[in-house]
Amino acid sequence: MTAPSGPGQDTAPGTPGTLGSLRAERRRLLDLGYRMLGSVQDAEDVVQETYARWYALSEEEQRAIEVPLAWLTRVASRICLDHLASARVRRERYTGEWLPEPVRHGATWISTGHQGGDDPADRITLDESVGMGMLVVLDSITPAERVAFVLHDIFGMPFTEIAETVGRTPAACRQLASSARRRLAHRRPGGSTAQGHRQVVSAFREACETGDLDALVALLDPDVESRNDGGGKVRAALRPVVGRDKVARFVLGLMRREPEMELVEDDVNGTPGMSVRIAGTTFAVLALDVHDGLITDLWLVTNPDKLHAWTDHETP
Repeated sequence: MTAPSGPGQDTAPGTPGTLGSLRAERRRLLDLGYRMLGSVQDAEDVVQETYARWYALSEEEQRAIEVPLAWLTRVASRICLDHLASARVRRERYTGEWLPEPVRHGATWISTGHQGGDDPADRITLDESVGMGMLVVLDSITPAERVAFVLHDIFGMPFTEIAETVGRTPAACRQLASSARRRLAHRRPGGSTAQGHRQVVSAFREACETGDLDALVALLDPDVESRNDGGGKVRAALRPVVGRDKVARFVLGLMRREPEMELVEDDVNGTPGMSVRIAGTTFAVLALDVHDGLITDLWLVTNPDKLHAWTDHETP
């Protein structure tokens, strides 16, 4: 797996004539923060804090940094590591299941009132490392494992530099990344082609719309699991629903409860999924994982705080 965006220039990000470099670095840091934290808003906060620390340095201190991007990456990673450590405590108080914030192809994700338009620097690069299933699995490993894996396997950082971030030896960091890799290999999603995945999503949508229980059950793996993140803001299943019959009845129950519900095939984290709308307004986003033509996982995000990539661009 390679880094989603290339290295920046070896010049100070705040010096004149480096605007292009500054934007490239911001994009890379946003990519890093989202893969570390699974939240666009948290990733933006990390980027802002990272640049705040850069500009707090004196000009002499900035000039002494040979590779500013490496410095920015290291600082952002440390902030992410601290955030991940505290996130586990915060999520113990979270209502129901916690899922990563879904992102949408082509959207500009700035939750702090960005007015700059369609700037590529304000987008997250979509590739296999931001699939919903991948982010869910990353959330199950330790913070140190996640940081070591993301920095090395996704961003190509050497273990000697990762060691400075994590506060361990290079050998220990290598072990952390290896441990994460083994756990990811055991549970890593993505067992179908893009075309095959899209066909299953289309069949799932049709079965839901027609209320065909048998057709829906036939699309589900026997051990399929459905998880719903409402964040305590909207009604949602507080625990996973497991098993093809239970999941099928749960999904069709949602459709019957909201007869005006519309399922729209959409791109979710770079993979075919669906947005769920009523009267043209998105109130949920559904990501699915498919193996051997069967759906193994459904992730339904209904927490409105995590749907800005969809709702911020809709007309009421």
